Amino acid sequence: MSIYKDRISALLGDDLDAILLFNDGEESSNFLYMTGFNSGVFEDTPLLLLNDRMVVFSSMLEYSTAVSQAKKQGSISVEKMTSREEIVSKIRKFTQGKTIGFDGEYLPFSTYMHLKALAKPRSAVNVSGRFSALRRIKNADEIKYMKEAVRIVKSAFSTIPQYFRTGMTEKELSARFNYLMEEAGADAQSFKTIVCFGKNSAMPHHSPDATRLSENSFILIDAGAKYNNYCSDMTRTFIYKPKKDSAKYKKMLGIYDTVKEAQRLALGNVKPGVSGSSIHKIAQNYIDSAKGGIYKGRFIHSLGHSIGIDVHDDSSVGFSPSVKAKLEAGMVISDEPGIYIDGFGGVRLEDDVLIEKNGATFL
Repeated sequence: MSIYKDRISALLGDDLDAILLFNDGEESSNFLYMTGFNSGVFEDTPLLLLNDRMVVFSSMLEYSTAVSQAKKQGSISVEKMTSREEIVSKIRKFTQGKTIGFDGEYLPFSTYMHLKALAKPRSAVNVSGRFSALRRIKNADEIKYMKEAVRIVKSAFSTIPQYFRTGMTEKELSARFNYLMEEAGADAQSFKTIVCFGKNSAMPHHSPDATRLSENSFILIDAGAKYNNYCSDMTRTFIYKPKKDSAKYKKMLGIYDTVKEAQRLALGNVKPGVSGSSIHKIAQNYIDSAKGGIYKGRFIHSLGHSIGIDVHDDSSVGFSPSVKAKLEAGMVISDEPGIYIDGFGGVRLEDDVLIEKNGATFL
């Protein structure tokens, strides 16, 4: 309970009387961050953050779901709403003529206008940055949930090779991987699972299609699980039925070993106080110079992004050339170097990194 009160205090600061959040067509990650709800849809549901508590204004449809979860959390009250007039009356009691915060990065403009009409505040302040600042450092419970999300994906990765077979499609393997994650305890996917065979693995965000698996080729799987609202994001690259005497296999293995070493070097230099851009540069420089520079320019994305309730949790944090922010203990960031060669294939290896007091470790 105290962690939520601490979050409310930090968000309100000295300048806000309340914060009014909305779920729209999909759940706001900040709504989930504050409530901890992991069941229900809560479409168009307001959440009011006050100094001493939170109030969820629930429709009759999800009232029981909200009440059962609010009891576990301890600092949420649930108001059953039967009409728009009732919602307006109850919210305005706390917001009319006051200074309130809203989540500007999430709200569509139409919903923002609806919020202003509903609440009639004296002024409205975008507090998205305050949420980002809070969410970039994970507490013990958040780390526990993310470790479980990682365990789920690792379990699927350890099992999936037994389903590889010549002639299967990327879509078939993607469906099987999703099933394995749910079987291992996933609440949902963090994002649409990426499966790439052969030449398609040179496209980092390829969508699974009808491409069929052949021998002596790459299989790249990029997937994540959600557990209690928190995400994991991991990638593995396999070589299917390798022909170890072939030039193609030797080329594939050379790419794989280079990416694996780049990931190891990056992790070994991660610690609080270091800039995210410097960690990216370590992996980039290694790949560009490896084997006489044959992979130069083949690492075409950032080394890593922040992970949390959202799979891309905070754009101001990560291992990226454009990120100058210093790393802090409690951040969770992906470490995902890759090499991509058009017309041949690519390798990406990705694990989720927890920044700790004296260094970093894979979750």
